[in-house]
Order: sequence, then C-alpha cells, then structure tokens
Amino acid sequence: MADSKPHVAIAGAGIGGLTATLALLKRGIDVDIYEQAPALGEIGAGFQVSANGTRVLYHLDLGEEIEKICWTPNGKEIRIWNTGQTWPLFDLGTESVARYGFPYMMFHRADLHEILVNAVRALKPDAIHLNACCAGAETRDGKAVLKFEDGAEVAADAVIGADGIHSNIRQSLFGPDKPRFTGIMAWRGVIDVNDLPDGLLRPVGTNWVGPGGHVVHYYLRGGKLVNFFGAQERDDWQVESWVAEGSREECVADFAEWHEVVRTLAAHIERPLKWALMDRDPMENWTEGRVSLLGDACHPMLPFLAQGAVMAMEDGLMLARALDEIPDVAEALQRYQAARLERTARAVKGSSDNATRFHNSQLADPAVAQKYVDEQWDTDEIAARYEWLFTFDATSAPI
Repeated sequence: MADSKPHVAIAGAGIGGLTATLALLKRGIDVDIYEQAPALGEIGAGFQVSANGTRVLYHLDLGEEIEKICWTPNGKEIRIWNTGQTWPLFDLGTESVARYGFPYMMFHRADLHEILVNAVRALKPDAIHLNACCAGAETRDGKAVLKFEDGAEVAADAVIGADGIHSNIRQSLFGPDKPRFTGIMAWRGVIDVNDLPDGLLRPVGTNWVGPGGHVVHYYLRGGKLVNFFGAQERDDWQVESWVAEGSREECVADFAEWHEVVRTLAAHIERPLKWALMDRDPMENWTEGRVSLLGDACHPMLPFLAQGAVMAMEDGLMLARALDEIPDVAEALQRYQAARLERTARAVKGSSDNATRFHNSQLADPAVAQKYVDEQWDTDEIAARYEWLFTFDATSAPI
C-alpha cells in the first residue's frame, strides 16, 4: 500500500462494512475490519437489491459472481390481502436494465455476504479480524482510535462504525439513540420450493397489502427458495432482534384471514424468526473528527422500501471514493457524510411512509381497496416513490 494512502479500521463485517472494505482495497487504501462474531456467516434471509445497488456490485467487479447466486424477477406485483386481486408494480426484468442500466436482484443475505468476504480476502487475506468486540471510538492525538471490550485499542487514520442498528461506535460518539416502537412486528424466513404446491407462485416479487399488515415474498437462489416477510400490527412483541425464533403456528395465526397463498407460505417457513420494528429519526450528524458511520449504524430504516442494505452499499462505495479523492481524512469523512445525509434521510422517511400505505384501513373493504390501490400505485405515484432511488449512481455522484 502506498504510504500516502490512509489506513482505515472498520467495525463490523456485515454487507455495508465489507462493501466499504472492498471498495477501499480496490483503491489501494489499506483496511482492517473487526467483527465480533467468532466465525463468519451472515444471519438473515432474503433481501432485494435494486439497480442503484447492483450498480455498486458490478462496479466492484462482482457481476459474474452475483449472477450465479441471485434470483432476477420478471417484475413486482401488488395483491389485496384476502381477495388476491393483482396489479403490476414494476417490470423488473429487461426494463430495469433498459431504464437504469443494471438489474434488480434478490439475494439470500448469506450468499452475497460470502461473495464479499471472498473478494476482500482475495485482495488482503488477513483483512478480517474475528472475535473482536468493538466498544467505541474516538479521535485522539490526530489519530482515530478503535476501542475493544477487552481494553485493547487500534489506531488508524480513520475509523468507520459499520456495526449495525445497535452500534457501539455510534453510542460512544453520540450516546444511545431513542427508538420508537412502531406497533408492528415482523416475521421472516425461507421456504424450500419443493415443499410448496406446484404453481402456487408466479416468477415475480409480490407485495400483499392489507389492513394492519403486509406480506412480501420472492424467490432466492435461482428459484430454489422462497423468502417470506410478513408484518403485523401487534404490541405484544417488542424485542428488536434478528434471531428470536417464533413458531409456524403463531405465524399462520397472524395471517389466518389472509389469502390461501399467504397462509400456505406461512405454514412452510423452515425457521420462523420474529422481531419488533422500531422507528428512528434520521441523524443530522454521524461524523466526529476521524470517526464516521455507515449503514444501519447511522440511518437505520424500516424494511418497507427495500433499501436498507442498498443504502449501506452506496455508503461504502462513496466513503471509499471520498477517502481516495480527498487527501485530508477528516475533510473526506465530512464530505462523505454531506453527500449521504439528504438521500439516506429521504429513504428513512420513505420507509416509514410505506408502513402507513401498506397497512391502510381502506384495504379492509374489497370495493374501497381497489380504488385505494389504483390511487396509491398509480404509475406517476410509483415513479415519484422509486425513480429517485433507482437512478442514483454512487460511482459518480458528487462528493
């Protein structure tokens, strides 16, 4: 590594931290990434990556790899929770590439995580440090200092907190956040397609909307799995955890009055996980001296816009560009933040707005529901909600 380049320490080896690490290494910037887990293996189920996110992955020379493990939908549909009445939302096949230059893909989180890990290690085999529980960070004597729970410290030119929604780095800089329970809990899990009746699902991403809840499902791994996400307005579960297990019976009960397709999917989830959804106000500042944040550590959002992981990937690339293009590290971090604040805050708000849109009480009456969906998912309404997201180019946006 060139001596003129900074050395960066990153807390957290999730999707955002690994994207940042890979983007930095490709620019000749040395990185060490510290992960609290004793072994690498991303938890979670499926997630969606729209064209603004796949653009980042192709820019990082991962196109051939992601094409092997993704599922590319023909489109997206909106369906009424009980009648199954259907409206097209997007054509995501050839139209995504034609309009935005890149495809819309669905991934199992573990699959994309593994590709990023391998790409990082191909450039720097010892970049990822496991069993490293980061406790906080500060700027001290012109250096960034990453602190660990065992009392150890690492000095670098910059420290980046990519340590997720409960970020210790964020709390060490700005104190604990103040999440608000939304009154919504969510189910998620995956289903082996061989366990489902033939012809149950079409090759599209589907969003069922209903009074007090919604369901999203789509294929993963080239069609071998189905990802299930179901949200219900319930106040009896307020644990914000990605690993708390529920039961199929409880999940099915939450959707007992929904369409047969939804009930069938719920009954076949391999390992139903449930978590409470918390809402947070966007941060107005997430950088202090030589320490900054990215992804859920600074702009966590409800999973209703399919942009949480994508925003983290955009962050990672634009952070790398800033540190590569701007010699002064503190200034580079400020410029990175300035380039991301408005966009990520808009995504946070868009995600919150969709909670109301997807769960509207007007959806209870089939006659009223049809008019509501016609209005809310009108072509112009869809464009206003999504075009600004999909057209963004993190490879060239001003910093």
